[in-house]
Amino acid sequence: MAYQQVLHSFLHILNEMSPYVLLGFLIAGLLHVFIKEETLARHLSGNGWKSVIKAAAIGIPLPLCSCGVLPTAVSLRRQGASKAATTSFLIATPQTGVDSIAATYSLLGLPFALIRPIAALSGAFFGGIAVGKLAPDKEVNTSHSVPSEGKTKKKSLFNKLKESVRYGFFDMIDSMGKWLLFGLVIATLITIFVPDSFFVGLRQYPLVAMIAVVLIAVPMYICATGSIPIAMSLMLKGLSPGVAFVMLMAGPAANFASILILDKTQGRKATAIYVSSVIITAIAFGLLIDFLMPASWFTINAVTDSHNTHMHMGWFETACSIALGLLLLFSFVKKFISKLRFKNLSQNDMTRIYKIQGMNCSHCKASVEKAISGIQGIDTVEVDLSSGLATVSGAIEDDKITEAVRMAGFDISIK
Repeated sequence: MAYQQVLHSFLHILNEMSPYVLLGFLIAGLLHVFIKEETLARHLSGNGWKSVIKAAAIGIPLPLCSCGVLPTAVSLRRQGASKAATTSFLIATPQTGVDSIAATYSLLGLPFALIRPIAALSGAFFGGIAVGKLAPDKEVNTSHSVPSEGKTKKKSLFNKLKESVRYGFFDMIDSMGKWLLFGLVIATLITIFVPDSFFVGLRQYPLVAMIAVVLIAVPMYICATGSIPIAMSLMLKGLSPGVAFVMLMAGPAANFASILILDKTQGRKATAIYVSSVIITAIAFGLLIDFLMPASWFTINAVTDSHNTHMHMGWFETACSIALGLLLLFSFVKKFISKLRFKNLSQNDMTRIYKIQGMNCSHCKASVEKAISGIQGIDTVEVDLSSGLATVSGAIEDDKITEAVRMAGFDISIK
């Protein structure tokens, strides 16, 4: 039965990914808590190659998607990072991440997992250098906004670890959950329902296939981890490893929303260099994989056979899949309840509701809350990611709130 094949294929892919995804989320939480933006910004001033390399090296392990990296980059710019370093950070970060590298290894193997960060580093380096030469800062800000020790409350190791778990397994799931599920579903449907003959015509023209993937992947929003099962399903249908690699790199790094925001914050020329670097690097490494590397390095096994599926469902992988499924379910239910609650909120002289545009992940939400709460006279700020609404109470001045949110990289309007 078709539905049994769909279920078996979906569960097999989920079981292959879930242990690595959970491990990646945990490491993501640790990175988020123990590495601060102020520390990063110190090393990212100047238009030279050193700041560009540092920005790429810092960005590669960070688990931020193409929308979540934007407020981080805006914050780094405001704290002294150059436009060249910021561009390098913007290119490298969404294409990789500890979670996606681990998941890439689980589904596509070690060569893909190694080449992916190398390609991200290369694209980030050349993109950052190009921006430094062709669209440099008129005046590089070398001052950094570092919180004073007196105002920074130190947290115990236990509280830091607790915050790491909360961020990794709850905030990260909130921001990436639906896109991870989207990738799994699309991969399953391609694997089961798209006939092998559909891609026969493109097998002989890998460059044409790569360009077609770019045209599909760039406008589409999908996270680095969610792109992995889609890339795998394309390979199982006969497309080359290089074409699948283009999906891995181009899909997570750029979408229309991020391009529009970059145009406002970085300028048109820097944005054009950013998009070009992502596309050229993805295609260049795709061609390198197809024509200069052994095909045996990129062989993966089909997942459609039901008997084979049962053989690979070990207890540990199944337990990880159940845990990931419960976390996803909790996230979706929490968003649904929050959306209903926000619909019933009303405004008065001390409370105002704003519509925030451009938020796609928990990092975006945190950036908006931080921007608004930093305004003098604001008592409380509560942002609902699913509805895009921010409820603000206190001595409200619309102009100041609008300016703060736009400085953080988002658009805003009064509901």
